[in-house]
Amino acid sequence: MKTLQYPFTESSIRTLRIGEEISLTGRIYTGRDRLHRYLAEEGASPVDLKDGAIYHCGPVVLRQDGKWAVLAAGPTTSMRQEPYMARIIEKFRVRVVIGKGGMGEATRKACRKCGCVYLQAVGGAAVVLATAVEQVNGVHMLREFGPAEALWDLNVKGFRAIVAMDTSGRSLFKRVETASEKKLRQLLA
Repeated sequence: MKTLQYPFTESSIRTLRIGEEISLTGRIYTGRDRLHRYLAEEGASPVDLKDGAIYHCGPVVLRQDGKWAVLAAGPTTSMRQEPYMARIIEKFRVRVVIGKGGMGEATRKACRKCGCVYLQAVGGAAVVLATAVEQVNGVHMLREFGPAEALWDLNVKGFRAIVAMDTSGRSLFKRVETASEKKLRQLLA
């Protein structure tokens, strides 16, 4: 297993290959549909995303004793961000995108061009993934977007995922699709 420490430099990201297990430590930011649309079409980011990570997640949070606590932090379906992701990677120089279910061709090409990877987090393990969150540094756009769609600034330690798209243009999802098509043709022959 490889450990990645924030900030995620282009040189460290370009060494990663699909299928590798990753343990992330440091700062990551959450974002879902509304935030992605805003970043891609309208605005500046309220945080510096360069050499950072965007996690497709709407965490379940609770305010306790004046601090935010993350109770659940499971990935949301990444494909909903496909219309915006390539533009965000290029515009903000994001190095890591985390989610579930994969991304499309535009994101794959942006990862290759800009030195970014897409990591697959385990769906259905929201409470387990939340245990990697050590601290909530802050929240941005809470009033505008609500808690699930806001940009949460988190510190994580030992957040585990798998490289599903790498900087060489390889994609685990494309491999599975190709293998499935081949098997289907064999079965139908």
